[in-house]
Amino acid sequence: MDRTFPQFATGAPRPVPAPNVAHARFSIGDVVQHKLFGFRGVVFDIDPVFANSDEWYEAIPEEMRPAKDQPFYHLLAENSEGSYIAYVSQQNLVVDDSDEPVEHPAIAGLFGGYQDGKYALRPLYRH
Repeated sequence: MDRTFPQFATGAPRPVPAPNVAHARFSIGDVVQHKLFGFRGVVFDIDPVFANSDEWYEAIPEEMRPAKDQPFYHLLAENSEGSYIAYVSQQNLVVDDSDEPVEHPAIAGLFGGYQDGKYALRPLYRH
C-alpha cells in the first residue's frame, strides 16, 4: 500500500511519506496488566503515539524508557496500595487473564458491565 500524501507547496506536488504508526493491541474497556510492575487497569483512552510531557518521559530511567512511536494507554489502574491513573506504553502491557474486575472508583462513571475481561463503555461516551 502506497502511504504518501501530496505536498501542498507551490509548483508540482511531490509525494511525502506518511509516518508509520503502530496499531493499538488493546481497546477501550480492556483489562490489562503491566509487564514489569504487575498493576492492573482498564483502558479508558489511547494515544497513537506518546503524548505526555517531556518531563514525564525524562523521569523514566533511560534503560527502561519506552519508544515514543507506539500507542500509549490511559488506564484506571489499581495496585495493593490503591487506585490511580496510569499512562503506559503498549510494549509494557499484556492482557490481564485473571478474569477479575478492577476496583477503581471511576469505572462506574465511564463503564457499565464487566464480562470476559472487558468493560462495556456507557452509551453516553461512545462516538
